[in-house]
Amino acid sequence: MQQSQFGRAVRGWRERVGPEDVGLRRGGHRRAAGLRREELAGLAGISVDYLTRLEQGRATSPSPQVVEALARSLRLADAERELLFHLTGLSAPGPGLVPTRITASVQRLLDRLEGVPLVVYDAAWNLLVANAAYDALMGETSVLRGDERNGVWRNVMGSGSRTVQTAVQHEAQVARLVADLRMTATRYPADAGVRRLVSRLRAASPRFVELWDAAPAPAAPAQSRDKVIEHPAVGRIALTCDTLVVAGDDLRVMVYTAEPGTQDAELLQLAIVLGTQALVD
Repeated sequence: MQQSQFGRAVRGWRERVGPEDVGLRRGGHRRAAGLRREELAGLAGISVDYLTRLEQGRATSPSPQVVEALARSLRLADAERELLFHLTGLSAPGPGLVPTRITASVQRLLDRLEGVPLVVYDAAWNLLVANAAYDALMGETSVLRGDERNGVWRNVMGSGSRTVQTAVQHEAQVARLVADLRMTATRYPADAGVRRLVSRLRAASPRFVELWDAAPAPAAPAQSRDKVIEHPAVGRIALTCDTLVVAGDDLRVMVYTAEPGTQDAELLQLAIVLGTQALVD
């Protein structure tokens, strides 16, 4: 009964949220004002088939991560989020676990930066949300599944990125991410998701094992870093990537900008225009 109610609740909330409410372009003929299934699935990082089965009550026991992703993508209020967890027989994540909730105040900040490429990660570097400008610059994030949605995993395993790096730069980035993940594991020892991520990385990468088992070194503070992005349509773009840490919520917001008035600024804007048009089409 609760599972059926869960599916009806998700569908009802999906139908009340317009694409413009979550940073998507309306585009094309729509039979209803709300989000399409494929749009919500992309925002939540799950397959359309799985979302369909959830809404129809044919899929049971969604993970807390999936429930949180749906609540975030649907912009649910706190009471609605609590209800969504309750309908699955779960309790909303509490103290001791890596926060994955994007609060209303942080969401307002993201909304104000709608045209600026940005992506939000939790303290374990799991991708929570990326805006349309980021997808246009770096590639569509909605296709990422499982471990591919984790920034440490992608960098350690070399899964591919539009960022142009030397071997030395890549090694330094991996070392920073592993050090940050170690600090997260220390802060949240009860988080089973972090433990599973570390276990999978240890099994998959000898280099991760070396870095993890080495004498702990303090993680480098968040700072501006120059990046070169190889965009398939406009070529190389030199950008600044700032990582902003939301202390109270333990989130990492990565923002990409270009020096105003430069050719890189023009290329960035062109990449965003081309990419967002492609996403709408």
